[in-house]
Amino acid sequence: MKQTHGRVVHIETLTELDRRLDAGARRLASWRVHRLDLTERGGRLLECRVAGAAFLGCTFAPGDDDALSTMGALVLPVVGTTPLDVYRPGLYTADELYDQTPYLRSLDARAYAWAQRVPSRDDALAAALHDHAVSEALDAWVRDRRLVGVMGGHAVQRGDAAYAGAARLGWLLGSEYTVATGGGPGAMEAANLGGRLAGQGEEVLDRALDVLATVPSFRPSIDEWVRTAREAVAGLPARDNLGVPTWHYGHEPPNLFATAVAKYVDNPTREAVLLEVCRSGIVFLPGAAGTVQEVFQDACENYYADETSVAPMVLVGREYWTKTLPAWPLLRSLAHDRAMEDQVHLVDSVEEAAALFVAAG
Repeated sequence: MKQTHGRVVHIETLTELDRRLDAGARRLASWRVHRLDLTERGGRLLECRVAGAAFLGCTFAPGDDDALSTMGALVLPVVGTTPLDVYRPGLYTADELYDQTPYLRSLDARAYAWAQRVPSRDDALAAALHDHAVSEALDAWVRDRRLVGVMGGHAVQRGDAAYAGAARLGWLLGSEYTVATGGGPGAMEAANLGGRLAGQGEEVLDRALDVLATVPSFRPSIDEWVRTAREAVAGLPARDNLGVPTWHYGHEPPNLFATAVAKYVDNPTREAVLLEVCRSGIVFLPGAAGTVQEVFQDACENYYADETSVAPMVLVGREYWTKTLPAWPLLRSLAHDRAMEDQVHLVDSVEEAAALFVAAG
């Protein structure tokens, strides 16, 4: 990583640490040294000016950590017994979460098992530190992107018309925006797939959907579900898109199509963050209680927003949102005579939904 004036330097490997020290670095105030075994590097570090440097989750020879603290460095130890890196500097990738096979050996599965047990005080602190780190990384990731969210049912299966529709929606939106979802299976996976393949021919999306349809669900085998996902996009360029899942629903694995994954331990934090980052608006596909909750969480934010802060809300499925789960009449009544009134829409197709955003883009 090239150091620039005033910018924090993240040190992620011993090779990078040694390279900088060998090159003559002695003032380490902007350094963030992350989760390294420094038991054999203490002597060199203690020769430097370390006031203002941070050592996050590192391992030291006895006494070195205290010496660095005395010299003005911030030394934060490993907390609890979590498999998660509580000081991680960036968002996850699917490959990080699915780092081992079978799935039960993966980081994602280990983290879910840890998150479901009764937490100790240290584990609760670890979860809070982890989620804070993810939020900071997410803030940086979204800064120069225009995100449109796609919310919908997790139970939609590959091969269904609803799945293909969600994928097409992501594909259409991805031409102008960055697609964001809850990062799970079903409509979320489909929208992330479409967002990932945006800009490529529609035949590319159709081929991917055909491959995925051979394994409709992550039940009974998450490993087969993952395998077909990798096969569906193998060798294809990937456009940036976002998933924001949670280990609270760890029995629903994260999909592999989001290029950046902001995975949280705490579900309420995750839900609030997901709505917050979708500043260009949200499309709501048919879903059950979770999707209805998201509709009215978003509506509450828009209800109190001024004219410059309202984000569009688009509900897809006139029959569904007026009769099956009639959220639309209440939403329209809520929006009446508010700044949000002209920004809530009910449409019949994903093409109509995407057109509202693309036209405004």
